[in-house]
Amino acid sequence: MLFEVRNTAAERTSHCGVLEFIAEEGMIYMPYWMMQNLLLQEGDMVFIKNANLPKGTYVKLQPHTTDFLDISNPKAILEKTLRNYSCLTTGDSIMVAYNNKKYYIDIVETKPASAISIIETDCEVDFAPPLDYKEPERPKPTAPPIRKDLHVAVAEAQVEEEPKFSPFTGPGRRLDGKPAKDLDASSSSPAKRQANATNSVQPSASSTP
Repeated sequence: MLFEVRNTAAERTSHCGVLEFIAEEGMIYMPYWMMQNLLLQEGDMVFIKNANLPKGTYVKLQPHTTDFLDISNPKAILEKTLRNYSCLTTGDSIMVAYNNKKYYIDIVETKPASAISIIETDCEVDFAPPLDYKEPERPKPTAPPIRKDLHVAVAEAQVEEEPKFSPFTGPGRRLDGKPAKDLDASSSSPAKRQANATNSVQPSASSTP
């Protein structure tokens, strides 16, 4: 037996089966996770009616946290948990208990209808990325390092290309415009000029009485 449970105050609807008929007339007992789906508080009023749901062929689930995917075999744990559910409704959240921890999973999509029966049916299960999943950042491209020896070589080449100042170079010219005569290179040397200056200056002899 399947039922549609509606909270008209919050405009929320879900579906469920039944375990036992033990509640008093006019009352029902439901798990806390179902009360959360319907936004119910204890003692609130709900409307219940029988439902005839199609057998599900597809369901898409989305875990709340990425640690659910860290379980060694999440598919087997999920299959075992879904055996306790008789139907699923799009927009609801179910709870999977494993290793003393509770994992909450949203029902993102169901086919062929927004509410399906999963009793004795082969249903394809797909997973959406967890709610807290973040894509890894791509590394920024870095410029290749400049080799120091290459940098120094380029700097030295630039220094060598700079012109150097050399004083007193080029041919001699006369101020009156006449062609300059060839001079003896040896006579124009500093040593020759020093010798000529020494010869031109004669010391005066002192006479003795």
